[in-house]
Amino acid sequence: MKVLVTGHNGYIGSVMTGVLSAAGHDVSGLDTFYYEGCDFGPRLASVPAIRKDVRDVEVEDLRGFDAIVHLAALSNDPLGCLSDDCTLDINHRASVRLAQKAKAAGVPRYLFASSCSLYGAAGGDSMLDETASFNPITAYGLSKVLVEQDVSKLADRSFSPTFLRNATAYGASPRLRADIVVNNFVGVAFTTGEVFIQSDGTPWRPLVHILDISAAFLAVLEAPRDVIHNQSFNVGSSDENYQIRDVADIVRETVPGCSIRYAEGGGPDPRCYRVNCDKIKAALPAFRPQWSVRRGAEQLYEQCQSAGLTSAMFARYVRLNRIQELRQDQRLDAALRWQTVTV
Repeated sequence: MKVLVTGHNGYIGSVMTGVLSAAGHDVSGLDTFYYEGCDFGPRLASVPAIRKDVRDVEVEDLRGFDAIVHLAALSNDPLGCLSDDCTLDINHRASVRLAQKAKAAGVPRYLFASSCSLYGAAGGDSMLDETASFNPITAYGLSKVLVEQDVSKLADRSFSPTFLRNATAYGASPRLRADIVVNNFVGVAFTTGEVFIQSDGTPWRPLVHILDISAAFLAVLEAPRDVIHNQSFNVGSSDENYQIRDVADIVRETVPGCSIRYAEGGGPDPRCYRVNCDKIKAALPAFRPQWSVRRGAEQLYEQCQSAGLTSAMFARYVRLNRIQELRQDQRLDAALRWQTVTV
């Protein structure tokens, strides 16, 4: 299958391209390369790539592909809060436009990287399946709701979208992210000797390794159309829901000599939810998550050791820091469009 992965140069994409290629698919990428040069650990898989802002994709860019895996987005709540309108422009409007262009180009499958953050402030009392109500509390979460609602209307006999609602990702990557909970805890513990918790530690999060996310997308690509047509799937494992304090304990046990510190006055985070992932398990027998948070923390710790990670290095892998740096250098404008030619 000929597959285009948008955001292929990012945190998940730089891992997923290798997984899809290893499975025998003909993979190309499309990326605006915000994080070019922010390397960590092993080299990125090399695939043919289109250097283009996802907002500018045209039909001719997409002709001949059998599927689009759409990962490109402003990728977390702090970065999304930089500008609500910019977040919605890239994450919502550009994603819908991409689907429209893909349909016009005759691309039959469109896999959208949605997020369990669309459940938002749901509390941790129940396990949320795909029928649960949406309750996003950030522009990032809202963008995922809007894309699912708008792109689902495009589904027909020739165009088959699927919405993969990823749990909070973690794991080693050549494009490491330092601003997601497991990665952050391990990196801060390694560089400072402390696991620093900014809330009271009680919120629940569903967590999933990026290799398991990649495996889920691969399973959807290779599934019969009627199984995945216009469907939403929570991506992860029902067993991998954790309270933040439990994640901290795992990291404390993984990184030698570190301790846990709570932020003074830290209260409960309103982003609190647990998810049920039984639907994807039943629909796609080829998908069976292989990773646990403990195993992922060990992998991250080993990668920190290999890279000789320092606090200064780790700060570079915070997405908001990188975007602010590019804006301060006037390489990006307020709409996060490049102002200089990149080579």
